[in-house]
Amino acid sequence: MTSASDSALLLVNLGTPAAPTAAAVRRYLGEFLGDPRVVQIPRLLWKPLLHGLILPLRGARSAEKYAQVWLDEGSPLEVYTRRLAQVLQSRLPDWQVGHAMRYGEPALLPALRDLQRQGRRRIVVLPLYPQYSTTTTASVDDVVQAFRREAPQLDVRMIDDYAEHAGWIEAVAASIRDWRQRHDAGEHLLFSFHGLPQRVADAGDPYPRQCEAGARAIAQALGLRDGEWSLAYQSRFGRERWLEPATDTALADLAARGLRKVDVVCPGFAVDCLETLEEVAIGYAKGFANATGGELRYIPCLNDSPTHADALAELVTASSASTD
Repeated sequence: MTSASDSALLLVNLGTPAAPTAAAVRRYLGEFLGDPRVVQIPRLLWKPLLHGLILPLRGARSAEKYAQVWLDEGSPLEVYTRRLAQVLQSRLPDWQVGHAMRYGEPALLPALRDLQRQGRRRIVVLPLYPQYSTTTTASVDDVVQAFRREAPQLDVRMIDDYAEHAGWIEAVAASIRDWRQRHDAGEHLLFSFHGLPQRVADAGDPYPRQCEAGARAIAQALGLRDGEWSLAYQSRFGRERWLEPATDTALADLAARGLRKVDVVCPGFAVDCLETLEEVAIGYAKGFANATGGELRYIPCLNDSPTHADALAELVTASSASTD
């Protein structure tokens, strides 16, 4: 039987450029957007478009956005993911806890191989995507499956999702409750999740159902009534139809109702990153203020908070116990 001292937990996040420069962003986006799980367009059509048009145009533009949110220690996504792993290490002292990225560094497959070399017999992989999607979680699983073929003697497990895990729901609700107590509650709470092409959802991806179920559970934990909260999807890319309503459209609708103080939270993101800090806290906030004279207040992600670490530690230990 595998013991905790033989076990490792690897947190996996999406990834980030190594620096807020056009060259670093192009390298990162080339890997990210080159994954068939992310962009499901035939490679013969997509690769020339990606490398000939999209990366040259988006590299410098995205680098400017990253520069607005870059921390002294690096990219917010990498910094908070690393810190979260460190806090989780204190919650799971008998385990080895580390972190990796699906795209960029530290890369996932080398991180798994390092744990094997260190003699870990059981590895639990936890993608920091609360909601399962074929565009994100399944891509992590592709790498995990490849590693399992390399090391069939190891016990390698993956936690697919935790959007309806009671500990995580309460951790998000508690963070919102605490923030609103310190800043006064806005007139409305908007849950903004990363978007997904509608055709992916139509093909059976469970992501939108899990977003809706998680948001409703969090709203119920906060004691919010219908009409006091809503859900929308951000970060659209390309011309095809994505999940609706879009966050910018939802904010326009709230403004049309006369609301001037809206709180926005992004529980689909485990830690703050470009999409939460630049897109929401800066971009949407500026647009809302310009359009209404009101205020969009962004509630931070759980990041490396103790309650986040507690919820994930509970999730990991419960998952491990149930499969021993």
